[in-house]
Formats: sequence, structure tokens, C-alpha cells
Amino acid sequence: MKLAEVFSLVVPADRGVGFRAYDGSSAGPDDAEVIIDVRSPRAVQYLASAPSQLGLARAYVSGDLEIIGDPYTALSRLYPMPLDHLTWADKARLARQFAPYAVKRPSPPPQERQLTGRRHSKGRDADAIHHHYDVSNRFYSWVLGPSMAYTCAVFPTADASLETAQEEKFDLVCRKLGLEPGMRLLDVGCGWGGMVMHAVKHYGVTAIGVTLSEQQAHYGQESIEQAGLTSQAQIRFSDYRDLPESGFDAVSSIGLTEHIGRANYPAYFSFLYGKLRPEGRMLNHTITRPHDRWVSHLRKSFINRYVFPDGELSGPSQVMTAMNSAGFEIRHEENLREHYALTLKHWCQNLEEHWDEAVAEAGLGTARVWRLYMAASRFGFDIDMIQLHQMLGVKLGPGGSSGMPLRPDFSTKPVHA
Repeated sequence: MKLAEVFSLVVPADRGVGFRAYDGSSAGPDDAEVIIDVRSPRAVQYLASAPSQLGLARAYVSGDLEIIGDPYTALSRLYPMPLDHLTWADKARLARQFAPYAVKRPSPPPQERQLTGRRHSKGRDADAIHHHYDVSNRFYSWVLGPSMAYTCAVFPTADASLETAQEEKFDLVCRKLGLEPGMRLLDVGCGWGGMVMHAVKHYGVTAIGVTLSEQQAHYGQESIEQAGLTSQAQIRFSDYRDLPESGFDAVSSIGLTEHIGRANYPAYFSFLYGKLRPEGRMLNHTITRPHDRWVSHLRKSFINRYVFPDGELSGPSQVMTAMNSAGFEIRHEENLREHYALTLKHWCQNLEEHWDEAVAEAGLGTARVWRLYMAASRFGFDIDMIQLHQMLGVKLGPGGSSGMPLRPDFSTKPVHA
């Protein structure tokens, strides 16, 4: 059976996806918007030996399989792919055909990582962060744009620019935290320092940001020095667990909880709770699953092996419960899922516009990882496979005092901002 026959058997024609293969066979419409091009037997070996997203990722990252056209469009056409139209005879025939390929397990592309050491130890966490965030500041600047913000933006309108939306995200966090001049802010997992810089410039606070990425810390601290803000802000290359200061008025955690590990939620939120003064606020901004079920295969997923080693997502109720159990009173919560899909749309466009520079800077394999990862993530947010939640907690003061207004309005910027 030619590979195109296999494709036609598995993928219904109404999906509108073209196919061609190294064996000379082809299928699908001639004018297909997207085409899957299987370029070598090794691609089939990857797919047969790991018949899941991991096999597809290995074939794509290595260049043995090409997606001609927009990867996001391809994924939306091919997923989900129920196989109930296949008969038992079809499945047996496919198994016999691909069994020889399945026993040949080619080495994964060098971009695939499996970390060693105790999970979520300081050393292993540092290795995981280094793998993802120390690719190249220049590479990230082409993908993220001038804001260098690598978290979900907040779009005031659907046609707002990415920079406008990232500025709005930082300002929304500041408003929820109730920042005022003279306050002290701690930003854990601060990235390239965008939140720190925004809070210092627009709200007159003093701020400390911590990151496990040396390249991020260098970039952030250099930006602070260039802006003449060294008396008000600093970015530290450090594990947040090594931070000695306490008594902060506010804590922001934007995109760090995903790296913490579900088993470590209690210790994490207790640590942040201990860093706040009474009536201080903590804003947690994190990707979640739409449910609380543990998905056991995730440690063998494309995202875990190629993008976020040791990353773990849980349902929003688990995050909120952990915050509540650590002592926080939950005061506000919202899901920004559609905003992350829009953010990723912009990042995908940025990568395509700077494709040649990105390949020259980080290598073709890494650029292909990012192209696939961001397209898949955008699709995941679109169809509610993943969500983005902001949760605001307060460390209550004496007698249950919260320091919160009776009806806070986070949509309005304060006069001093």
C-alpha cells in the first residue's frame, strides 16, 4: 500500500488536506491550502514508533516531514481525527504494513530533552529553564516583539496591536494589585523584566524581579540601567526560593506556576504568602487545563520533551484551592483564554516574518520546534484544550481586614498611573 493510500484511508477527503510522499504517491486536492509532505522513510519510522504527537514532532523537527502552508491551519484540519470510520480489517492491515517501521527507532532530533535528577529540585529546575529561555535574546525579540513579554497579552479590542495588548496586560496586573507610589513589588519568574519596568515607570513602586534564566536577567538589568531606574528596580538571576527579603506590598507571578509542579503548589503559595505584609495582594497568572484530571502521558508529550521540560498544568480549581489553603483569600478570578490565542497568532506571524533571521540565530531545528509549538498552542487555546487564568489573592490583616475596596473596578486606571 502506497503512503498516499494510507493517508486517504485515515484522513477523510472533506478535511481538504493534500498529501505527497517520497514513494511518489499523492492524495488530496491539487489546490489544497495545506499539504503534508513525507520526505523520507525515517519520517514513517518516527510516526510508527511513536504514533502520537511525539512521533509527528520528531518527524517535523528533523525535517523528514514538512507542512506546506500554515501549520495552524493544518492542525485545525487534522484534529481531532476520530478513527471510527476504520474497520478492524483496515486497522489490522495498517498494523501489518507499519510494523517493520515501528521496530526501527531512529534517534530523536537533538532538540529533544529528557532531564535527569530529582524532579523540581533547584538544579533540575535551572536546567529546564535554561533549555527553554536561554535560546537567544535576539531570537526571542523577533518572536515576542519590542515588549519582550512572553506571557498572554490582554487585548482591549480584537484588532489591537501586540504591543498595546502586552502593555494592557502589565497594567491590568498593576491595577489588580492596587499598586501605588512607594509600594514594594516582588515579581517572581520575571522574564525579561517587563512587569518590573512597567510597575516602576507607571506606578512609582520599587520592584525586585527574579528569574532562573541568566540571559533574561542580564537583559532585564541592562534595560533598567539604560532607563536610569537602578534605584527603584533590579532583576536577579536567582531561584525565587533563595530570595531573603519579605514584607512586600504585592507579589506578581506571571507564567511561573506552570513550571512549579502540582505537588509543589502548597510550598509555592505558602512561600509567596510569607513574603507579603498583611493586606498585601498576590496576582497569579497561569496556563491551566479546563479540567482537574491528571493526564498521565504528558511527560512523553511534544511540549514536555521539546519546549517546557517538567512543565505541569492543572485545572483552575486546583490552583485556587492551593492558594486558598496557603492562606490567601481569593478576591477575583478570570479566564483570558481567547486573549492567549490572539497573542500566539501575533507570535506566529512574527516568527514567519523573521524566519531566516531566526534560523540563522537559533538553528533550523529550534525554529521548527517553535513554529510547531506556537501553532499547536494557539489551536489549543482556541478549542479550550488549555486556558489562561488570573487569580487575585489577599493576605488578610488583623480582624479579617483585606484592604480591598467594596467594589473594585480593575478596568479603570488610577489617577497616579
